[in-house]
Amino acid sequence: MKIKVIPLGLYAANCYILIDENTKDASIIDPGGDAKLLIKEVEKLEVNPKYILLTHGHMDHVGAVNDVKEKYNIPVYINLKDKKMMNEGQDVFGATWKGTSEDTEINEGDILTLGSLEIKCIETPGHTPGGMCFIVRNVVFTGDTLFEGSIGRTDFVGGDYNALIKNIKEKLMILPEDTIVLPGHGPKSNIGYEKRSNPFL
Repeated sequence: MKIKVIPLGLYAANCYILIDENTKDASIIDPGGDAKLLIKEVEKLEVNPKYILLTHGHMDHVGAVNDVKEKYNIPVYINLKDKKMMNEGQDVFGATWKGTSEDTEINEGDILTLGSLEIKCIETPGHTPGGMCFIVRNVVFTGDTLFEGSIGRTDFVGGDYNALIKNIKEKLMILPEDTIVLPGHGPKSNIGYEKRSNPFL
């Protein structure tokens, strides 16, 4: 497994390219902007993009979805609650893309495959109603649910502080302490560090 991180867009949202090194299959997680730069990086890695995976629907995490989807003709995976917020044009939620029958709504417990990798989907609403985290081996992609020493904002439309804290404690803090946390912004962390040091927890 190989993971390439590229901060994109005005808010430097972390876009991750998750790669199965055996097959070169890749998933693009949260393509937030700068589509040309992102596509250039994908081409440089010489991988085969299979789908776009979204932790949530805020504009700074979905800004390059249309361009990447059209370039590689791949489906988009997102939780239905956030897709609805996007379709309704809710504040800070990104513009929609042209949906196809291949686009998939992901839910708690879904398992996605990427070559030999398995990606477990867990629902962690709070930052947004349809917030998702993705676990692959000893790594969890947390989007804007959990950061190093912090948590996602809950003052945007659809935010819920109590739900966010509950989901972090019940679904993320139960992971092994050496699980690497790859957030939507800022540096990586790990579950053990967040248990001991995150002031919100």
